[in-house]
Amino acid sequence: MEFTHPIVIDPTGSDIHGEAARIRERGPVTPVELPHGVPAWAVSSAPLLKRLLTDPRVSKDALRHWHRWLDGEVSPDWPLYTWVAVRNMFTAYGTEHKRLRTLVSKAFTARRTAALRPRIEEIAAELLDRVAKAGAGGRAVDLREEFCYPLPIQVIGELLGLPEELGPELRVVVDSVFHTSADAAEVADTYTRFYAVLGELVAAKRAAPGDDLTSALIAAREEENGTPLSEQELLDTLMLMISAGHETTVNLLDNAVHALLTHPDQLAHVRAGRASWDDVIEETLRAEAPVASLPLRYAVEDLPLGELGGPEGQVIRKGEAILAAYSAAGRDPEQHGPDAGTFDVTRAVKDHLAFGYGVHHCLGAPLGRLEARVALPALFERFPGLTLAVPDGELRPVDSFISHGHRSLPVLTG
Repeated sequence: MEFTHPIVIDPTGSDIHGEAARIRERGPVTPVELPHGVPAWAVSSAPLLKRLLTDPRVSKDALRHWHRWLDGEVSPDWPLYTWVAVRNMFTAYGTEHKRLRTLVSKAFTARRTAALRPRIEEIAAELLDRVAKAGAGGRAVDLREEFCYPLPIQVIGELLGLPEELGPELRVVVDSVFHTSADAAEVADTYTRFYAVLGELVAAKRAAPGDDLTSALIAAREEENGTPLSEQELLDTLMLMISAGHETTVNLLDNAVHALLTHPDQLAHVRAGRASWDDVIEETLRAEAPVASLPLRYAVEDLPLGELGGPEGQVIRKGEAILAAYSAAGRDPEQHGPDAGTFDVTRAVKDHLAFGYGVHHCLGAPLGRLEARVALPALFERFPGLTLAVPDGELRPVDSFISHGHRSLPVLTG
């Protein structure tokens, strides 16, 4: 394929769904231009994206398989630098990915996740008390700030055993990782500050290990047998767990609340028992993917797309970058019919790729779903008269083409 007339991705993510529609209109595989003029192929066809996500000829390791990285064309001031430079299971390929995921899986167990439910319920109740107090007397409350954001960040903080005093700094640097229009100074500052926080966390847990994920990962790092985590892999794995462990869930909660408040007929289905909260969660993940597009993957060798069910005669060349366009794929009419853009909790098939697919399927997906299963019914039971405090058109998206949510979600608690 010739890389001509690419769609220039808006780094601020000002119109996620409009941009996704334009990508789909150009075909299942479309040339796009990322910040700083970096080229990639955006894949918006759900069936083709599934095949690419499971094809061993597709890598996530920029250091081995991205020609622009190997040619020295990717500088540390690129807003997406952290997304491709870290050394953890997110960017690993082949046997390295299997090694890292196995080590993390041993620490991040289903038992550890399930055991969090009572604590998630407590956190949700405490936050809803705060929302009620803030909304007393008919005052508007920013639900993203007061509920959708603090719940996941507190959960992941407790899961990792994060000292309370590191929380505020952690929030700043995580937000900056997803700021895809950041300038060079912010990118460098984020990188430095994130590693400083992680270094403090690891030092604290080495001094006083606990029953937490960080201590478990440190134990894996210091095992004498096998192939343990390196120190860099330990820090970068913690970075991944913190970033992915909260941003996806924040946006899932934010988008679910927004969808229900702007589609009262859908909320009525839930209240009447015609749909479940699981239906709400899965339809939100499909129609309002919390991660709109995920950078990056790379062709290990030439990929004839016709062999994968894609366009005949089109080839993604060895070393070229691939952008997983999850928002576009979630609303793919070929997968979900002509009403794919409609939020419908009664939809029979809600298949989506919001948590990825294949060997890189998000390890924290069960935790994200658990948090939503607790938080959403608790919120709407506590505040049955919940409404938006401003017209929907006045809401603004977060400043990112990766993260899909709202900068704020002002509501009246009723």
